[in-house]
Amino acid sequence: MVQDLKGRYRSLSYWFDSLSGDDLPEPRPPLDRDVDADVAIVGAGYTGLWTAYYLLRAEPSLRITLVEREIAGFGASGRNGGWCSALFPASWEKVARASTRSEAVRLQREMFATVDEVGRVADAENIDAGWTKGGTIVVARTPLQLDRARAAVDRARDWGFGQEDYRLLSAAEARQVINVPDALGALFTPHCAAIHPARLVRGLARVVERLGAVIYERTPCVAIEPGAARTPSGIVSARYVIRATEGFSARLPGMRRSIAPIYSLMVATEPIPEETWAQIGLVTRPTFSDMRHMITYGQRTVDGRLAFGGRGAPYHYASRTEPSFDRDSGVFGWLHEQLTQMLPVLSGVEFTHAWGGPLGIARDWWASVGLDRSAGIGWAGGYVGDGVGTSNLAGRTLADLILGRRTALTSLPWVGHSSRRWEPEPLRWLGVNAGLTAMRLADPEERLTGRPSVIARAFSRLISG
Repeated sequence: MVQDLKGRYRSLSYWFDSLSGDDLPEPRPPLDRDVDADVAIVGAGYTGLWTAYYLLRAEPSLRITLVEREIAGFGASGRNGGWCSALFPASWEKVARASTRSEAVRLQREMFATVDEVGRVADAENIDAGWTKGGTIVVARTPLQLDRARAAVDRARDWGFGQEDYRLLSAAEARQVINVPDALGALFTPHCAAIHPARLVRGLARVVERLGAVIYERTPCVAIEPGAARTPSGIVSARYVIRATEGFSARLPGMRRSIAPIYSLMVATEPIPEETWAQIGLVTRPTFSDMRHMITYGQRTVDGRLAFGGRGAPYHYASRTEPSFDRDSGVFGWLHEQLTQMLPVLSGVEFTHAWGGPLGIARDWWASVGLDRSAGIGWAGGYVGDGVGTSNLAGRTLADLILGRRTALTSLPWVGHSSRRWEPEPLRWLGVNAGLTAMRLADPEERLTGRPSVIARAFSRLISG
């Protein structure tokens, strides 16, 4: 039975399949009785584990219990693209409207610092996560995409971010980083590190256990209440209960319309020969994408593969999340096609892995973190696929909130943010899938018309309001 479970978990992603040694996904024992704790955390992904880590580093005597439906890192934490980025889903303009311009800039600069904080902890705790800060290059492959790259740099300058934060690369400079034959230029930021996400989350789980936390796996939470996290096999009673369930939040009572689970899928190649890497580039392991409207993301892995992902899978009615939704042959085929179009040298390379999973999106595309002190219930999530870095900032912030500290983090403009609820079904299904379809059509529209996409502009207005 345990061997069957290990095989199932290894098949979750290339990242899980490549684990070895202490990181192998053997389930911890489930909860089998009622327990008391100071802090109960529901979900043993990045958010829950970072929260436990910073709490225990600050107050080693705290009794912290985590309950996890599957195993640590089962969700997006073990299946993502491995971008530890400074991306925050809500735009600077949107954050400024709800706070101030200076607060929007402060949040972004905290995100910049978070990239380095993840690397610092991985180094300090001997977590071999392959953290390499090579930045991100977003290639412009059409004149319209180059216009968008220029506009992004101009906007960054208007907000006070300099050449050290965002810069425009010429076609020649872009091809020196990643040899995309039709590159006309690129947007580059140094504020991103490539990581092996499953090594990070599994290593972090070991660290918090060593610091004194208890993790119960194969233990679904059926309800979060003031003072308790309820499971079928026992109740964890605690002064503070933290929801850290991200794309699987809709399974909890009252949460179906709070976070919409949207699927993102990935593929990975076989290890690529060095002579081929000499043609591709990515020497310093920058993460990469292009300026198309449909989101894609890639990295050179620590063992010399290319891992590449993107959106395109549909939203499933009533916010359902099922293992069968992790696989979509049409999307996998599209990812193969897009990566080999970007890098034709890969035309003969075999793709060995394909996987996917849900990420969490709030109705206003705004991640949030907070603590209702009177109820003792805290939360973080809605990362829109940018959770590798943002979850670390959330964990540090939740630790400060739980400990009653007033810090620079607890006053950031995402703290305590409340997103409106998603529409009831079938409106939610119709609206979300219409948005996903719009993004799929925006790039073909530009190729046909030679003008900026009207569809993309309309969708951008919808989510930026």
